[in-house]
Amino acid sequence: MKRGRKTNEANSSSSEEATEKESKRHKGIDEKTIVVQSPDWANLLQDIILQVFQYLPLLDRAHASQVCRSWNQVFHMPDLWRCFEFELNQPATSYLRATHPELIKQIIKRHSNHLQYVSFKVVDSSKESAEAACDILSQLVNCSLKTLGLISTARPSFMDLPKSHFISALTVVFVNSKSLSSLKIDDTPVDDPSLKVLVANNSDTLKLLKMSSCPHVSPAGILCVADQCHGLRELALNYHLLSDELLLALSSEKHVRLEHLRIDVVSENPGQTQFHTIQKSSWDAFIKHSPKVNLVMYFFLYEEEFDPFFRYEIPVTHLYFGRSVSKDVLGRVGMTCPRLVELVVCANGLRPLDEELIRIAERCKYLSAVGLGECEVSCSAFVEFVKMCGGRLSQLSIMEEVLIPDQKYSLEQIHWEVSKHLGRVWFPDMMPTW
Repeated sequence: MKRGRKTNEANSSSSEEATEKESKRHKGIDEKTIVVQSPDWANLLQDIILQVFQYLPLLDRAHASQVCRSWNQVFHMPDLWRCFEFELNQPATSYLRATHPELIKQIIKRHSNHLQYVSFKVVDSSKESAEAACDILSQLVNCSLKTLGLISTARPSFMDLPKSHFISALTVVFVNSKSLSSLKIDDTPVDDPSLKVLVANNSDTLKLLKMSSCPHVSPAGILCVADQCHGLRELALNYHLLSDELLLALSSEKHVRLEHLRIDVVSENPGQTQFHTIQKSSWDAFIKHSPKVNLVMYFFLYEEEFDPFFRYEIPVTHLYFGRSVSKDVLGRVGMTCPRLVELVVCANGLRPLDEELIRIAERCKYLSAVGLGECEVSCSAFVEFVKMCGGRLSQLSIMEEVLIPDQKYSLEQIHWEVSKHLGRVWFPDMMPTW
């Protein structure tokens, strides 16, 4: 009995020692864990802070810079200021947050020479906001911008400014940058002389130019850009600036192959705008020089103004009809647009587009995206259209109201039939009820 008692006491003592050791081991782990969970934020690597700051809105970034000296140093690092968007509006007319005036002053004072990729976003239609953008532009004398974008989300704004004031501010950037590669100046009073300044200082570097709705630019002005800027790869302009001479200039041996040409064909007053015709030989020369170019055309015309268009083969790849377009015009699209990749029709009327869609499917072998809004198509013709195009239709957006049930297919049946030919599940789009 004594031997058994001693054995039990020994086992009990050994168990207590083991428990105590295990407790100390866990205590040590807990103490280490506590140390890991309490980092010194001020001593984070500046590269990590820089990465975080790049995702913060400007105002939050400015507040964070007041945490400590190290974070403030990161706030002023050149890498953080190479890409910047100035948001401008008037508090009295807009609830959207704008770049604070004091921050703008600090940016111009300390970081104007670091700016490379800059855009100005005017989010209201006030003349004051556009003037503020011009005032900032005129102070960027020490910068060397690579990209510049003037974006007015509420028209008009830049067009309300005195032309001389806008041109003076813009030419400051043109003269001092010397290395502009991308310029977006839609809906601005830019003119031919200012484009000559642009070309004189940036002809070797300019690759993208977007200048739709610039009424003070003439065909001669845009031709000057094409003649001198041989590295231009993307161009967006209004149809009135498009000419046979421009297409031939873009097709010269000295010019690189254009990758993207966007043309806006716009009419504000029905019957008052005369549209010229581009020769087929000019299109042929252009497509021979740049066989892989994306030619995008946006049409905002009235039905009676389509007469000069789609009379012969045109190398358009993306077509958007923003207003009602007739059956006749869509029929001509099927006959004259063999390179068509995308077709969007916002409205047509009450006459079914069965024959026109079938013709487009037959002739446009590269068509892969279709969108139909206020149109009418019989279910049978739509199924036949999808069957002819097959799986290459990667995007098919059709409002349910477009499809007219017939003897062969109901709206319930067309979902399965179209899905079968596409090789994936497809449903027509539904009109929101709110």
